[in-house]
Amino acid sequence: MSYYADLGFEAITPEALRERTASPAVQRFLVEGVGPVSVSGIPELGRILLAHGAGAGHLSEFMRQFAAMLASERLQVWAIDFPYMQQMSEEAKRRPPPPVKKTLEHFAAWYDLLASCSGSPLWVGGKSMGGRVASLFASQHRCAGVIAAGYPFHPPKKPDSLRTDHFPDIATPMLILQGERDPFGSREEVADYALPDSLHIHWLTDGDHDFKPRRSSGVNQQVLIDEAAIVAASFVRAQ
Repeated sequence: MSYYADLGFEAITPEALRERTASPAVQRFLVEGVGPVSVSGIPELGRILLAHGAGAGHLSEFMRQFAAMLASERLQVWAIDFPYMQQMSEEAKRRPPPPVKKTLEHFAAWYDLLASCSGSPLWVGGKSMGGRVASLFASQHRCAGVIAAGYPFHPPKKPDSLRTDHFPDIATPMLILQGERDPFGSREEVADYALPDSLHIHWLTDGDHDFKPRRSSGVNQQVLIDEAAIVAASFVRAQ
């Protein structure tokens, strides 16, 4: 895939990957059979498999800043692109994500590979759709826990189409980092939901779905992204 090769992603086999992940620097690999991944940080607290949202891949500004801050907090981040996003990047053409079952299958393949690489605790997480996929995975498989940034509780302007039915099946700790004004689930809306005790929500002041606040709030998006990552690392540390 020329797009990833041009960005310095190194083609590598899954077997070779196991020997190449001890560096604190960001490493980029194009792993045979699964695709691109950016690895950052040392797994002092553990590791997290991190998936992107529906419209932008793991190299987006949001994802790179979130991953960098998690890594600075001693959590090793494995940020991936789903196959449809790989195709979007190669063709420079937008396309909708496939049914969530297909995306979940790819996420599970990555999890199986990473679980075999190390005995370090492996968390799952993601931005928006990626967080939903991670939570669906955790409702069906054992993992260390879930971190979701901007969880899509419902599609915008469709508050009755909730995506929470699987939450009671998640047996591990789950943290949602949510902007107070998120159109996929605002603080006011979520207050009325019946959510399991194992799920924790941290609200980001005046943030929207991308944690971008209004200018009048006195904070900015970069501050809220960093806050979200620091809270996430603290949550992992506390488990």
